Amino acid sequence: MRPSARRRASDVDWGPMTRLPHPLALVPVALLAVLGAAPLVAQARGPLTAPERSNHEQTSRYEEVVQFLREVDRSPLIHLTTFGYTGEGRALPLAVVGRVRDASPEAVRASGRTVVYVQANIHAGEVEGKEAALMLLRDVAAGRHPRWLDSLVLLVAPIYNADGNERVSLTNRPLQLGPIGGMGQRANAQGLDLNRDHTKLETAEARSQVALINRYDPHVLMDLHTTDGSVHAYHLTYAEPLHPATDAAIVRLLREEWLPDVTRRIRERDGWDIWFYGNTPAAPVDRGGGGGQPGWYSFDHRPRFSENYWGLRNRVGILSEAYSYATFAERIRATLHFVEENLQWAWANATRIRALVATADARTLVGDSLPLRARLRRGADVDVLIGAVDTVPNPYTGLPMLRRLDVRRAVRMPDYTTFEGAEHARVPRAYLVPPRLVRVVERLEAHGLRLRRLERAQTLLVEKFRVDSTAQAAREFQGHRERTAFGAWEPAEELVPAGTVVVDLMQPLGRLAFVLLEPRSDDGLLNWNFMDEALVNAQYAPVMRARGMPENRP
Repeated sequence: MRPSARRRASDVDWGPMTRLPHPLALVPVALLAVLGAAPLVAQARGPLTAPERSNHEQTSRYEEVVQFLREVDRSPLIHLTTFGYTGEGRALPLAVVGRVRDASPEAVRASGRTVVYVQANIHAGEVEGKEAALMLLRDVAAGRHPRWLDSLVLLVAPIYNADGNERVSLTNRPLQLGPIGGMGQRANAQGLDLNRDHTKLETAEARSQVALINRYDPHVLMDLHTTDGSVHAYHLTYAEPLHPATDAAIVRLLREEWLPDVTRRIRERDGWDIWFYGNTPAAPVDRGGGGGQPGWYSFDHRPRFSENYWGLRNRVGILSEAYSYATFAERIRATLHFVEENLQWAWANATRIRALVATADARTLVGDSLPLRARLRRGADVDVLIGAVDTVPNPYTGLPMLRRLDVRRAVRMPDYTTFEGAEHARVPRAYLVPPRLVRVVERLEAHGLRLRRLERAQTLLVEKFRVDSTAQAAREFQGHRERTAFGAWEPAEELVPAGTVVVDLMQPLGRLAFVLLEPRSDDGLLNWNFMDEALVNAQYAPVMRARGMPENRP
């Protein structure tokens, strides 16, 4: 049974905990300087993180994170609880920060404040967010940033991929500049990428996260990563929700005001350049647009990725990516400062953010045309800051690491950091899901969609998707061979049996329901093989559209 959200850290049964030792390795001082490790840690008001205790050689293990949280939990502003479990049964810690009576969802929602969820360590080799989140909590416990809590409540989940975090190896994250004592792996204990699981929900971690979202209903959600790939001159890059079906007002706020303001403040504060996430791939890029032309390319629009999924839930989603080849200490600091500036912006605009989310939730989508599939959109030519690196050896493995050099060279190239619809469909009044699609219905319920069942059989005007053919991906991905259906919708009159599940699109999660249930969606449940059995020798896809709302009288 999950520990109650009302219990303090001392009441939560975390199992046996020990502080892991962090002996300082005998690394030459010159190499420590190259890696950005400071011989002395500045005085901190509170517990030290593992990097601070080890000259930034090591990252925090799960037990150390929990011990750190126990210490900052002494503050009356921090309430420690858990929000679920990993596949191996580790409790996922959550720090609820604010002027609320306890850590419960009821207390948070009753506060009337803007709720911000900060998540780190979804890829457990990308550890900077985890350390920055702990430092943020320490700062709040020490009395810093008191104004934030006038209008915000923070939900901080510092170690989301806790199982992957414990699989430390010195050879994870090749070429990344430390921590030289090793870091965890990208995948969870199942070997699945948690940042590809937001639609299919096949991991305990993803189910725990979506349950948290359904219960606490945060307005803003941040996912903290570390990038690699292109050699650029940005200390950190970021992205807003990229699916073109996202509420346009949310995307406009982030791209035109919020993130540009944070970019300016970071430059004024640290002298660092940060910008929209992208890469300059050496190989041609084919993501439905772009055509292999040189440019600054974003990653993917599909809601299997965190901030894209959150956007389709009508929430403000923000991705951050610290630069892999900056020093470990710089990456932590860049992530911490980025989070701080976003929280500062959220504090200053808290009422506006709540109103924006409420408007998106209330917006009627029925009859609108929304994108099912997307391609990169070529934007204007922009100046991209290209950097340089040199190579240094890891002192324990001898393997090469890349170290950022202080080089900035502006190169003009097309901007491919947004997506446009490549195929659209009309949003129906409702979807009709046969009760035999048990796994589909279960996933819809887990996402928090409002469902009801027909109490009697009815003859209804519907649309049925005629399946001309389907194609499966040649290669397995995350345990699936993704399926694409080809065909078209046709009007029909159909006797719909009792027990059929009705998914009303006039609900706040209507955008998400549309992407999950449309047969041609490039990240829906059909794509993830949840309807394969029903498609065998079938003339029509199993899910129908209702042209009106079915009655539910017995």
